[in-house]
Amino acid sequence: MTKSNKYKQIFEDLSEKIQNGTYKTNTILPSENELTGMYSTSRETIRKALTLLAQKGLIQKLRGKGSLVLDVSRLNFPISGLVSFKELQSSIGREDIETTVHEFGLENADSSLSSIFEVADSTEIWNVVRSRRIQGERIILDKSYFLKSEVPLLTKEICENSIYEYLEKELELPIDFAKKEIVVEECTDEDRRYLDLDDYDHVVVVKNYVHLKDATLFEYTESRHRLDKFRFVDFARRKN
Repeated sequence: MTKSNKYKQIFEDLSEKIQNGTYKTNTILPSENELTGMYSTSRETIRKALTLLAQKGLIQKLRGKGSLVLDVSRLNFPISGLVSFKELQSSIGREDIETTVHEFGLENADSSLSSIFEVADSTEIWNVVRSRRIQGERIILDKSYFLKSEVPLLTKEICENSIYEYLEKELELPIDFAKKEIVVEECTDEDRRYLDLDDYDHVVVVKNYVHLKDATLFEYTESRHRLDKFRFVDFARRKN
């Protein structure tokens, strides 16, 4: 077995043990020396596995203390990246996520949407409302709008699978960049209808303004998240 396969195998084993509670939240993993013995491998290989665990948001390395197990009941959502939900699901290795399309169709832009897209009120826009069920609870509501001029055809089946996969592979849209805004808002009647909110009366809202290479704003999405289940992460490095 190559070193590459070895560290990935160790990562997968430790990841599974964190997910199933063998290593509990807020406890310290065995030391690098202990892990080296447990897996009969080099310290370099263990460090690579731990680095990958940290990148996936499963542990936090603490100087002089070891690797702290983080709360994996919260999913990590990247702030700066432009990633589809299906790609995110694949990257975090979750199989217990279900998408339900609640609303789908064409509508004429109202004053709010026409202002966002800077188009006339009569402009046709696709409206897609989807909830994401994770571990049996509906905890994300995605409200997406797409300009029909840029997305001539859309179906409910595409929305249930992956809109971005369709846009890039079938329509070959040159999706380039997005501006994101994160706010906390009071729950709406729509949130209460489509989400399992428990006693929460606010949601975290990530507003995505997505542009093509020619700078055309073709998508606006509000991703509405239950407060207790999500953390939003980014990686930053100070310039020297």
